[in-house]
Amino acid sequence: MGAVCCRDSSIDFTEEVRLAHFDLLRCVGKGAFGKVRIVQHKANKQNYALKYINKEKCIRMKAIDNIIQERRILEEIKFPLICNLRYAFQDDENMFMVLDLMLGGDLRFHVDRKGSLSEEVIRLWAAEIIVSLHYLHSKRFVHRDIKPDNVLLDSQGHAHLTDFNIAVRIKPGKKLTSVAGSLAYMAPEILQRMGYTFSVDWWSTGVLLYEMLFGQRPFRAKSNDELARLILQKPITFPDKPVMGGPVSDACKEVLLGLCERNIHKRLGFGESNYRKLINHRWFEGINWDQVARKEIKPLFVPDAKHSNFDATHELEELLMEDTPLRVNNRSKNPKPLSTEMQKIENEFTNYDHTRTALSNDNQLTDIDPPPLTTPSLVAAICIIVPPQVMPRKVTGANYLPVPLLVVDPPWYPPTPRWTLSLPPSPAVFTTRGETPVP
Repeated sequence: MGAVCCRDSSIDFTEEVRLAHFDLLRCVGKGAFGKVRIVQHKANKQNYALKYINKEKCIRMKAIDNIIQERRILEEIKFPLICNLRYAFQDDENMFMVLDLMLGGDLRFHVDRKGSLSEEVIRLWAAEIIVSLHYLHSKRFVHRDIKPDNVLLDSQGHAHLTDFNIAVRIKPGKKLTSVAGSLAYMAPEILQRMGYTFSVDWWSTGVLLYEMLFGQRPFRAKSNDELARLILQKPITFPDKPVMGGPVSDACKEVLLGLCERNIHKRLGFGESNYRKLINHRWFEGINWDQVARKEIKPLFVPDAKHSNFDATHELEELLMEDTPLRVNNRSKNPKPLSTEMQKIENEFTNYDHTRTALSNDNQLTDIDPPPLTTPSLVAAICIIVPPQVMPRKVTGANYLPVPLLVVDPPWYPPTPRWTLSLPPSPAVFTTRGETPVP
């Protein structure tokens, strides 16, 4: 589905980029701070992913600093295996980031559909994530939220990192102390609150690969406290039963254990010597790492081009439940006085055009806390009659229970649920595969 914003003949493409420069196509995603839809640039006919964040909602969630920081970080990084920023701009209501479009869906979508995938398929994805992290860390950025939801496949099946919402730059000799990330993928040193650096991304990568290989995470519990205790203490074990993706080799298991090593000085990937041990490990024998970074190795898994690799519910929500659907709005010529928060957005969420804009000052990139969460109450249910061919999964049964988001102190960042219905002002959150959103 698409919507034509305005006539091409009325647009001056030499002016600063704005929403009118794009045709709005289908809605394909929703995160904690905004929505994602496919757009096409009217001049070059290139398709992109448009991430847009409502300013008022951002202010209510106390997430202004996170969004501005994400936009600044994306301006600083350019890598073939990262969803790169192409444009950024704002109107009176929203902030917009235009990113590389990945039509293959995220790894969460595929592991939910298949249960697990073969070791050979995952080996290339692991290599691609590894070189992406090495690039990020070389720029002194730590991602802090590596998980299947934040790894996107392109149409050929290459894995790309995305969602730098809580990423930060670490100054030499400094450590981070904020409790940030998704608890199930969070490294022990974050929970210990004794300071951490790049090591946390390697632990999360190990948990992600374990989940892709075995269809479950290495640590599972019924409460956040119990899950945190297991992350801190429980040895990594492997399922006895065969997995759907086939047998998992001892070499692969060695990599998983090395990434999920609690002693950060021995953790594979962390530090130059451990990074060399990781890329020279026997599981990666025969891998040409330069070819990995250039996306020259053909993936064994190619997303189905004939079917959508996104949940159809995102577009249904946009059609049926959105009070203010996205549309082109010209900036006010006589704006009202702005609040302090709105003025901050106006001043700091600056326009960006990858064809003409120079890099920003990296000294502006600092450690900031993740935004606090609010607790939605589960007060209503909606029945929508939908043709079965557009429903991705049932929303019934023991593994698909509606649950409210929880809030604890300190605030933890929730993983993106696979099914979300925003029911203003009290959103109901539905999770799949037995995953309660973890605060």
